[in-house]
Amino acid sequence: MAVSAGLTLCGSLLVVRGGSRFLATDTASSNGGVLFTYDCSAAEKPPESKGEDGQPVDRGSDTILACAFSASSSYFALTDDRKRLILFHTRPWRCLGVRSVARRCTALTFTASEEKVLVADKSGDVYSFLVQEPNAHGHLELGHLSMLLDVAISPDDRFILTADRDEKIRVSWAVAPHSIEAFCLGHTEFVSRILVPPDNPELLLSTSGDGTLRLWEFSRGCELCCCPLASLREPRDTSEHQRVAASRLAYWRGEGCVALLCEGLSAVAIFRLLGSQRRLVLEQQLPLQHRAWDLGFEDGRGLWVLQDCADTPLLLCRPHGGQWQFVPDDSVLKTISGLLREEWAILGGSAGQDPSLSSLYKAACDNMTAYLQRKEQRLLQRKRRRDASPGTPTRLHTGDAALGCS
Repeated sequence: MAVSAGLTLCGSLLVVRGGSRFLATDTASSNGGVLFTYDCSAAEKPPESKGEDGQPVDRGSDTILACAFSASSSYFALTDDRKRLILFHTRPWRCLGVRSVARRCTALTFTASEEKVLVADKSGDVYSFLVQEPNAHGHLELGHLSMLLDVAISPDDRFILTADRDEKIRVSWAVAPHSIEAFCLGHTEFVSRILVPPDNPELLLSTSGDGTLRLWEFSRGCELCCCPLASLREPRDTSEHQRVAASRLAYWRGEGCVALLCEGLSAVAIFRLLGSQRRLVLEQQLPLQHRAWDLGFEDGRGLWVLQDCADTPLLLCRPHGGQWQFVPDDSVLKTISGLLREEWAILGGSAGQDPSLSSLYKAACDNMTAYLQRKEQRLLQRKRRRDASPGTPTRLHTGDAALGCS
């Protein structure tokens, strides 16, 4: 889903984005410096189009909406509010091409083979773009009747998984996306995030506006486990009507750890995926002092958390003695935090602009209740008029006159 500030990790490569810019660094680098910076406002602009009135159509801003690494971290792609897909090679970093997409995008992912980038958009369509032909146009793969909020692909490239605003998760065959293998049905609100654990490729994790984290065997559309997130609220939190929806979902391969950021909760929720038992278990909640923007796991290092704080923009957490703990003295953390403090303008402009999930909830429309209330008011007004003028004869309806009443 579209965000104004975020964190993306693959291997030792770490990208922090904010507004129209991003910077990339390598956590394994000895000098710990910035490898690459990019500003979408300097990228090639799409051709100007005009509306029916002859006036230029607003092409949007240069804000980055979504981005992703390929499995080997050799490629990095992003989409922005100006309807562009920009592809990069990471060894060394360089821009390979800028392409136009049909509509503003909400999510993207690479196929496991790194041959294609799959891009999901607000109209419910998924397009594929060839990696080796960075100037080739996109190909329509599949479509929904509702806005798509996330897209994923199975580690063997057999299935494309799509999540939409209408509570559905669709599992389609990659070679023939019109052929649907299954639907994962059970959520009662929009599906905000989906993720296929690489070490449990038959399973799927999903989060939703209904305040649940669910585990599926996606090829059969079978729900295996459902974890309510409302129970994560602190006892002193009296906002019973506040909805809890996960905005970020991350998985630590090999460790079976699932990390969530939820709107309305100032903490990171950490679950354990017990693959052999096909269930999820809540392990811990890590309290946060500031609003968190994003999170991601790095193999061998721990959990990175990007937060809205100029002094400590990054947090690093690791398990120790069975409990997750913050690691403030890590040398790599200090180095990258220093870089972000110097480049805080990248993120500073994003403060307070991260779109809320609240806009995705469907508004209830009860026309009948309003109609009955208006009807009751009309009847009451007529009764009052009759009571005020007892000698006034009752007016006949036209239907009564047609029956010959006298």
